[in-house]
Amino acid sequence: MGTGKRGLMASAVTVVCAVTVLAAPGTAFANPTPTPSGSASSTVLSNKDLEAVRAQLDKLYREAAAATDAYNAAEEKAKTQSAQIVELAKKIVQGQERLDELKERAGAAARAQYRGGGLPDEAHLMLSDNPQEFLDGAGRVLQGQRATKGLIAEMTQTQQDLEQYAKDASAQWEKLETGRTTKAAAKKKIEKRIAAAEELESRLEEDEKKRLAELEKQAALKAQTAWLDSGVLDTAGGSATAQGKKAVEYATAQIGKPYEWGAEGPKTYDCSGLTSQAWASAGSAVPRTSQQQWQQLTRVDVGDMQPGDLIIYFDDASHVAMYVGDGAIIHAPRPGRTVTLAGAGSMPILGVVRPNA
Repeated sequence: MGTGKRGLMASAVTVVCAVTVLAAPGTAFANPTPTPSGSASSTVLSNKDLEAVRAQLDKLYREAAAATDAYNAAEEKAKTQSAQIVELAKKIVQGQERLDELKERAGAAARAQYRGGGLPDEAHLMLSDNPQEFLDGAGRVLQGQRATKGLIAEMTQTQQDLEQYAKDASAQWEKLETGRTTKAAAKKKIEKRIAAAEELESRLEEDEKKRLAELEKQAALKAQTAWLDSGVLDTAGGSATAQGKKAVEYATAQIGKPYEWGAEGPKTYDCSGLTSQAWASAGSAVPRTSQQQWQQLTRVDVGDMQPGDLIIYFDDASHVAMYVGDGAIIHAPRPGRTVTLAGAGSMPILGVVRPNA
């Protein structure tokens, strides 16, 4: 990327940073003890202390994001398993109705034989002294035998199907219960990490909060500038597809809406809720979580990015954003923030995926 373009992007990101706080990853340090707001203490945290606070907040929110991915994945599995249980229940009802019908037919055949004196059709045939009646009867006996064998075979198969459906339904129910346990554990972890982060932030003085926000912006800008200076976008610049444009338009329209873990809109979003709904609006279904998006969608080189592609962040693929061109993304950062425009290089990039490849 030329110097002019880098300067333009740096200026654009500076403007973005001036109106929004960008989360940036950091290394966990010992947790400092900020002075509670309103305290009479004159102790003021140094920038070094605030950097430690920032690193700790990043750690807590990233752990919450990873737990959110686990929660969302469990939620999606629960939806699928519930739907499968409903379908199996329908098959069981239909199978039972079919079995009852077959039993009725078998009973009717037995009653007919009883009314004929209890003798099988073959015996009645042998007692006939009419040649034509004998020939006609022989055909009917053969047909009857085949029908009886078919009836017995269908009854047996239907009974086996019912038993299998019941086993499958039981297995899906066990998976559903396991998923509920996973969801509950993830929910507890999310709430615990967010509460810890909010508690840590609440203990900062107002001036310290402003300085912390400035440190976050500076870290994001530094990371973005280094990313652009690496020349990673020198070969980028592909045009968005028609679907990609629609996805970007959707994401852009959500700017300013609050982050909420587990949310898929239309009023609030988490990171993957935003990207999955943006692509759904463009007519292309994508996996619900950032980790699933990373695992299942087609990967492309960072240098081949085009608007609408999804950028996956951090080694555990716990965050995702939509690339909108010119080195920028739209994403739902974390609790307490809103859907915003940011620099694509402001967080460590794991890779890029393309939903409609």
